[in-house]
Amino acid sequence: MEKYLEIAKIVSVHGLKGEVKAEPWCDSPEDLCRHKTLYFSKGDKEIRVKSARAQKNMAILKFEGVNSIEQAQKLRGSILYADRDSIHLPKGTYFVADLMGMTVEDFDSGKIYGKITMVTQTGANDVYHIKDQNGKMYYIPAIADVVKETDIESSVMKITPLRGLFDEN
Repeated sequence: MEKYLEIAKIVSVHGLKGEVKAEPWCDSPEDLCRHKTLYFSKGDKEIRVKSARAQKNMAILKFEGVNSIEQAQKLRGSILYADRDSIHLPKGTYFVADLMGMTVEDFDSGKIYGKITMVTQTGANDVYHIKDQNGKMYYIPAIADVVKETDIESSVMKITPLRGLFDEN
């Protein structure tokens, strides 16, 4: 498990005093704004957040030491990381990075369906993209009726698929 997780991308400058606009890759702009310390390059360079606020679906961030539009412009396109230890997840929720590559198997039979290749957030629930050994894609909803166990340490998810989901016909 990675210690530093991608959390946002700086997409543009905001104003003239060194603020940047960041696209959050976490649950919400408000979640991004809670961080007081972020990192570039997976923890190689720490940057302190002086102020942060949500604006629609983006976050406006002001970093210590970045005081001009020219300094902010140099950060454009940068990926921001957060230390995994600084984020508290509610029970039963996981970092998307930890789900990627996870083996998905049948809860009852142990049959392997494939591996998680992507997670899509739909609003109502996440959808896991499962690729089988032949390259065929399946999509399962991340709901309690389907996902029975998620073992991050073993990288295995056990599911009871919806009827017809994995049928060949």
